[in-house]
Amino acid sequence: RLIGRVLRFKLTATAGVSRAETDAMTRSESVRPATIGIIGGTGLYDIDGFELQLNYFCQYFDPTELEAGRLVMTEWIRQVRTSLTRSGADRHLVVRVPGDLEACHAAGLDVRAWIDESLVDVVVAQTFGGPELIDVNADVSGFVEAASGRDVKVMGCVQSLVDSDRQYQGPIETIRAAACNLWSQGVDGLYLAHWFGNWPYEADFYEKLREIVDPEVMAPKDKQYYVPTTTGRFANPDSDIGKALQLPAELALDEPFEAQWRTSDDLPRWREAGRVHQVLLRFRLESVTEDDIISFALNGRDLAMEHVRRIDETYRMRAPRYRVGACYWFIFHLPPKNWPSAGIQRVTITLERRAADVEPAMSVRDIEFEVRYLMGKAHRRDNNDADLGQVNWGNL
Repeated sequence: RLIGRVLRFKLTATAGVSRAETDAMTRSESVRPATIGIIGGTGLYDIDGFELQLNYFCQYFDPTELEAGRLVMTEWIRQVRTSLTRSGADRHLVVRVPGDLEACHAAGLDVRAWIDESLVDVVVAQTFGGPELIDVNADVSGFVEAASGRDVKVMGCVQSLVDSDRQYQGPIETIRAAACNLWSQGVDGLYLAHWFGNWPYEADFYEKLREIVDPEVMAPKDKQYYVPTTTGRFANPDSDIGKALQLPAELALDEPFEAQWRTSDDLPRWREAGRVHQVLLRFRLESVTEDDIISFALNGRDLAMEHVRRIDETYRMRAPRYRVGACYWFIFHLPPKNWPSAGIQRVTITLERRAADVEPAMSVRDIEFEVRYLMGKAHRRDNNDADLGQVNWGNL
């Protein structure tokens, strides 16, 4: 059932308040009944459900007392469930939590127990809830597995902000990548968080909304995946508790670096249908010199340097949003033999030669994977296909 009118209650640690004080407030016998009273008062409103936002500053308990804290939080959820049911039998309880079951557990949220007891109706799994960044690599399969066979729905969270040096809000290609990855994991629906940054809402905004509900519509359309990395506003964006970002990563001589991400494109299917135009794999490395020798591999297969285009951005006078440090792009136009199947993709980057006196150390800042499709078999890319040369539109 689509939940259309939902009241939201945000439970969060307060900025400037110590962990001990937060723990005391969460345990307080006066605070918890007050929140139950707020929920009980929803009987005055014509709503479909109630959402608990539990994914802001998840420091609810002292780390040394997490086991007891989980019991306190579960009992509070149980009371919320009872109060909400009394206010209206058909009302749904939605909880928005960190996008990993282990991260939830580390925050004092025993989400698996809530699912097992059917205390909640919908679990929204949200990665990068703090910086509010889109995560095309989110893995919510643990929630889907935990809810299997139970009357609990799991929703994946699609945010909109990219905040890179080239993009602010995510283009439709990135939104498709995030949405299709979540649909492929078996979620029951998508939760759109922090999309207000798209205002004013124009045609491209509504195009995103129309497409994301149907993975089959999005399947043969352009997608752009990337490994989460540092952004313009977030030098080290917080992921889930206990989860570290893969990028940026320093490269040491003769020490292979591996990163991974998830894709959903069925490239063999769409190649047979004649719909795939290009498959690109991009790497942005910092502090590269002309004498360095670097090798790249995708899923254990070496990538031939004859398929690479290098773009030197050691220095730039201008950039769309902000300037990243001295970088080189290595852009591989992958031949069909290197096209990966849907699932987890792994790249390996090895620094094979570098002068001993070069500073600073080389690092991997960005990894991006892009699939570009044709509008139809033997069809042009769009109305301005680059392979047809420059086009000027006018009356005949």
